[in-house]
Amino acid sequence: MDRADIVDQGFRTRLASGDLPKGKPAQGPLSDSEAVAIFRAQCLSRNLDRRSRKMQAEGQGYYTIGSSGHEGMAAVAAALRPDDMAFLHYRDGAFQCMRSQQVPGVTPTWDMLLSFATAMDDPISGGRHKVLGSRPLLIPPQTSTIASHLPKAVGAAYSIGLAKRHPPEHRILVEDSLVMCSFGDASANHSTAQGAFNTAGWTSYQSTPLPLLFVCEDNGIGISTRTPRGWVAANFAQRPGLKYFHADGLDLYDTYRVALEAAEYTRRQRKPAFLHLGLVRLYGHAGSDLQQAYLPKQVFEGWEGDDPLLHSARLLIQRGILTADEVLAIYQQAEDQCSRVAAQVITRPRLQTAEQVMASLIPPSRACSPSNGPSEEARQAAFGSDHKQLQTPQTMNKLINWALTDLMLDHDEIVVMGEDVGAKGGVYGVTQKLIDRFGPDRMIDSLLDEQSILGLAIGMAHNGFVPIPEIQFLAYLHNAEDQLRGEAATLPFFSQGQFTNPMVIRIAGLGYQKGFGGHFHNDNSLAVLRDIPGLIVACPSRGDDAAMMMRECVRLAREEQRVVVMVEPIALYPMRDLMEAKDSGWLARYPAPDRRITLGDVGVEGDGPLVILTYGNGRYLSTQAAADLAAQGIETRVIDLRWIAPLPVAGILEALEGAQKVLIVDECRSTGSLSEALMAMLQEQTALPHARLTAFDSFIATGPAYAATMPSRASITEAARSLWSAP
Repeated sequence: MDRADIVDQGFRTRLASGDLPKGKPAQGPLSDSEAVAIFRAQCLSRNLDRRSRKMQAEGQGYYTIGSSGHEGMAAVAAALRPDDMAFLHYRDGAFQCMRSQQVPGVTPTWDMLLSFATAMDDPISGGRHKVLGSRPLLIPPQTSTIASHLPKAVGAAYSIGLAKRHPPEHRILVEDSLVMCSFGDASANHSTAQGAFNTAGWTSYQSTPLPLLFVCEDNGIGISTRTPRGWVAANFAQRPGLKYFHADGLDLYDTYRVALEAAEYTRRQRKPAFLHLGLVRLYGHAGSDLQQAYLPKQVFEGWEGDDPLLHSARLLIQRGILTADEVLAIYQQAEDQCSRVAAQVITRPRLQTAEQVMASLIPPSRACSPSNGPSEEARQAAFGSDHKQLQTPQTMNKLINWALTDLMLDHDEIVVMGEDVGAKGGVYGVTQKLIDRFGPDRMIDSLLDEQSILGLAIGMAHNGFVPIPEIQFLAYLHNAEDQLRGEAATLPFFSQGQFTNPMVIRIAGLGYQKGFGGHFHNDNSLAVLRDIPGLIVACPSRGDDAAMMMRECVRLAREEQRVVVMVEPIALYPMRDLMEAKDSGWLARYPAPDRRITLGDVGVEGDGPLVILTYGNGRYLSTQAAADLAAQGIETRVIDLRWIAPLPVAGILEALEGAQKVLIVDECRSTGSLSEALMAMLQEQTALPHARLTAFDSFIATGPAYAATMPSRASITEAARSLWSAP
């Protein structure tokens, strides 16, 4: 027999016989009506779990990680307000059931069973996944993530105080709200979680407002690995900047009382708190998890003997609020409702086509207040001494800086964050003087943790800001790439565009940097970004393009709610000369603030029949090679992709009109590089002879061999000449 049915029978039998578990009497501020409401939510959550298993057995359900044993989270929901954003652990069905009672018009049984059935009517994911989440309940969707939602919870909490001082146009969270984030005891050990706890404590230690309530649901086990007894308390009771609370999660009165205290502390002090709940896990990790294979029987039977619903029944009966028959009636009503609704939801249509699945990859556009740009007086005041140089040709890092200045003047919701972006002005000076122009609220020097930087941005975007986080080097992104893949890019997909986190991530990357660093400061691989559905990746090659593309990136984030990455070639930041020393051939004037390069618009230089198709440093080197080829009588056309993802196919094909041969120059590695997609596109959509020149499949060395593995001016010239002369 399924353990869920055994627990169900045990509840009914022990309730009827009065064999209820021992425990403290009901104490605390919880009213009788609130206690009954919490119990109703607990019963509904329990029976939703049972129904999900039966639906799977019938081939009509697809997810069985349930919330049984964690029904105490209903009391946490009751202690919070429905305008407190909640990032939930995947075992928090009881929390969502309870919050549904606080918001009129929400139908938790119908909504959650639609999700179990992957029905297209599922109001949060549209049948794409079984997720907890609801826009009316202010619960962004989470899948079976392990702690990856904690960094963005920190960011969302931080945004509340910042929004009070700088209210964004699309603000969601109210001034006195807090953010709740829950997770399991095993998840608390994850490096992502530890980074979030550290960031929260680091922020609080400096007296920066951070109304964040962490809730650790400690059932003592992570799938099959036991958590050492006392470990969570020992780890968190004395953390600086993080106030610790503990409650018996099996006791709805104790849980409500302590959760209320923790929430009041967080709301009043604007500081983070850690609520540690003692719970049990019923049924194993999921329907397919046979816990008897790795746990002694007495262990999981002991947990079943401490069934939270039996504890709730004891407390309600002892307090004289309900009789045993009334307790059973509430429980049976929840089961009957789940059974009846399940029979209906399995008849609802499910996703069938790729188009249906992908319909929510791209978030919807949103209306934004029109702007005529900053006044000339405001620009003069902000730019200061730089204002006189605006018409003087400059390097890329300077022109990006000026573009950011104009954008931040125009849009108050833009906030920049990252390591050293403030007082230092960035490793390469891209953000110099911005802290003087806009202050530390909008130029945030973060601690050294890429996950926390991106989490801060994601969470702030939840509350209407348009963050521009900086990752110092492309190689450092790998420490935090799941914040993009698993959190930022998936949010509209799993919420049908109801939740979004628009932002522009700036990353200094690619190769050819001479004196600094080898692979960890020169990373010529974009594969990790290119394979994230819905992500936009930009890569400018000269300063004027960079300024105009940055404006388009911000527009895409602000108006179209997109997640955008701008990879800025490090070696081209300071580049001044093109063909020879002191020719200033790669400097550019600052484009007027109303000019931008739209998504998909490629750059073209020349109109020769031999095309060099490239991007980033490749454009710079190919421009040099084009001059060498012209001296040999070979006329070329250099096409700069500018946009790496999505691949600007229409723009490329238009730019290829009249071409005879195509050389792809890709500074990234041969395997997994953009050149593979370009070769496939040319093969499928043109009849043009083509070849490619790429970097070797190697990391990058420090010292004189810094560029030895990548295309060069000479190798591009030779490859182009060979292709052109081939029959």
